[in-house]
Amino acid sequence: MKTVKFTVSALAIIAASASGAFARDQIQTAGSSTVLPYATIVAEAFGENFDFPTPVVESGGSGAGRKKLCEGVGENTIDIANSSSRIKQSDIDLCAQNGVTEIIEVRIGYDGIVFASDINGAEFAFTPADWYNALAAEVVKDGALVANPNKTWADVNPAMPAQDLLAFIPGTKHGTREVFDEKVLHAGCKASGAEEALIAAKGEEDGKKACLALRTDGVSVDIDGDYTETLSRIDANKNAIGVFGLSFYQNNTDKLRVATMDGVVPSVESIASGDYPVSRPLYFYVKKAHLGVIPGLQEYIDFFVSDDMAGPNGPLAAYGLVSDPELAATQAMVAAGTPMGPLK
Repeated sequence: MKTVKFTVSALAIIAASASGAFARDQIQTAGSSTVLPYATIVAEAFGENFDFPTPVVESGGSGAGRKKLCEGVGENTIDIANSSSRIKQSDIDLCAQNGVTEIIEVRIGYDGIVFASDINGAEFAFTPADWYNALAAEVVKDGALVANPNKTWADVNPAMPAQDLLAFIPGTKHGTREVFDEKVLHAGCKASGAEEALIAAKGEEDGKKACLALRTDGVSVDIDGDYTETLSRIDANKNAIGVFGLSFYQNNTDKLRVATMDGVVPSVESIASGDYPVSRPLYFYVKKAHLGVIPGLQEYIDFFVSDDMAGPNGPLAAYGLVSDPELAATQAMVAAGTPMGPLK
């Protein structure tokens, strides 16, 4: 396509109901709140530029979206699951049990996970070990494992302000939480020496699981809603730190102050270069059995990964997506309808 029309509403976040869409001609997607704004932009542009209805885009979290994808095949099930973490073997097994035997995995680009506080608050320079020592149930003090006694960020790291610890982190249904657990908590557990101590105390398997056990005294608060809920919590708790996607932060720089991680400022450039340590690919998963059945589904997924939309000069990049350097290969795979192979 040479010219793609956009309206201001294409930047709005939609969550339309899928009710009343049986025997439908409208594409239905659900899942990640991180992918939601990108999918919304594409859906509205698709509705404006093609002779198909605007797709329905719902949120609900990556895990919930993948579960809905795996409910079965047919017009009463969704066509696409948006996900900010990669599909799990347990998802694939559930899909297979319900007759969803071919899934197309589409990587749309990359996003960073950022740590931000109120715009008028203190500046922070974090490491994964800082976050582990702030939120973990057990930490190492004077060479021994103890219940986490830290009350302020200065207790965690003397170089930081003596500000009470309070963190709003994604709930367990969100793909962002999986990446937070792996690249922040687990990385911090290793770096702080806690993993070695936990394995020595509990054994290999239980010790590694214990790296992800969080304190339950109100310092760490799971947010099951989207990033707007996290932002409102910070507005009401000015000393709190929240976990956000880069694109959400970039669209709220008038309200949030972002922290560095391992000395690197999160940005499109630092994520594209690989310098920023807490980044992840974003995906959507397509039920191949619905291609050729749901009108416009093939055209929609082709459009989503087109240069016009997902390229470095497209509207998704303008909103904050880091364009995939292997986008051309993704475009060819989508055009061919190639299903994913076994997880590696």
